[in-house]
Amino acid sequence: MTDAAKADRRIDLDWLRIAAFGLLILYHIGLFYVSWGWHVKSSRASDAIEPLMRLVNPWRLDLLMFISGVATRFMADKATAGALALNRLHRLLWPLVFGVLVIVPPQAYFEVVESSARLGRAAIEGFTGDPWDFYLNHLASQFTAAQSGGRHIMPTWNHLWFVAYLLIYTLMLCLLMPLVRHIPGGAVGGLTFLVAPAFFLWATRALLFPVFGDTHAVVDDWYNHVTFGGLFLLGFVIARHDAPFDAAERWRWAALVIALIAWQGALIWDAHSDIPVAHQGAFFGRGLRSIQAWGAIIALLGFARRHWRGDSPLRRYLTEAIFPFYIIHQTVIVVAGHHLDPLQWPVAIEAMVLIAITALSCIVGYELVRRVGVIRPFFGLRPLAGQSGGGTKLRAARSDTI
Repeated sequence: MTDAAKADRRIDLDWLRIAAFGLLILYHIGLFYVSWGWHVKSSRASDAIEPLMRLVNPWRLDLLMFISGVATRFMADKATAGALALNRLHRLLWPLVFGVLVIVPPQAYFEVVESSARLGRAAIEGFTGDPWDFYLNHLASQFTAAQSGGRHIMPTWNHLWFVAYLLIYTLMLCLLMPLVRHIPGGAVGGLTFLVAPAFFLWATRALLFPVFGDTHAVVDDWYNHVTFGGLFLLGFVIARHDAPFDAAERWRWAALVIALIAWQGALIWDAHSDIPVAHQGAFFGRGLRSIQAWGAIIALLGFARRHWRGDSPLRRYLTEAIFPFYIIHQTVIVVAGHHLDPLQWPVAIEAMVLIAITALSCIVGYELVRRVGVIRPFFGLRPLAGQSGGGTKLRAARSDTI
């Protein structure tokens, strides 16, 4: 029996998931400082760190969806399809609902505040600037038509779209479980795993993105559904097979070099071509991004398999903590960034303070949440193992990877 077939979980992928979510949090902080659009912006936003952002941009979410598919397979092998569906509904639906009602509204509020300041008038009809009035109208979907020509669709899930999509893909997989289990994962050998997904990503970027874009709105987001759903399914199918991961370990250095070359090629393409990678005609540029994305994923899987197979209390702590971190972090970035910017500190110092505030808020938030049984489900945590007297007794338990 192979190591993957015998394993109860993949420690290396736990570490990689933790690192990927941590990098995603830093990426969102970076969005405050680059010239690209985001919910709130630094008044000194520039293109200075955009090459580094483009180093991460093509693969950060693809990797997380792939790892989620692997983790779902390990959960599915220990439960019926119905039990898995109920588990995922409990662990993902409550955080999504709570996030839309409580966590995300401050992001929408400060986005509208900054939009109004730029316009010199209310960015949306009926906006008075009062937070409570905004919140009540936010829940009632009263604020939709933007006078600036754009649209503020509310209520919204902002960064929590990832949770919604993961829940949707898992429930669909549960419905199709008898068919999915018969997909021959063993047929995805090392060479196939190293090469085929890169062309799959290229095809979706070249053919679907120009038509459907990147909306995160579920009903019309076919580019993302095909891409993320395909990677989620790939992770599920090959989770119990060693050959793909062994190949990633063997070819990790080559994959890293290829990813870096493709990254540089895409930057050069953007700088010297009349057709940027984001343009619908950029077939070659999108190929570079796809090769970069899959090369980076192969390299990361390979290095994690080689170096991150050891367990530790830190891994067990962060495996549970990282999902609440994800729920909390973006609201902290938006609120803190909005209030730090008027101080006009040196950008490097401001960025370090913003990182520190975000990290501290995530840790403190998690430490508070995990001790209160009634709140835990709203952050994707299992119920408390037990309670004693007037205090809360915490007991370590294995946490499934979200």
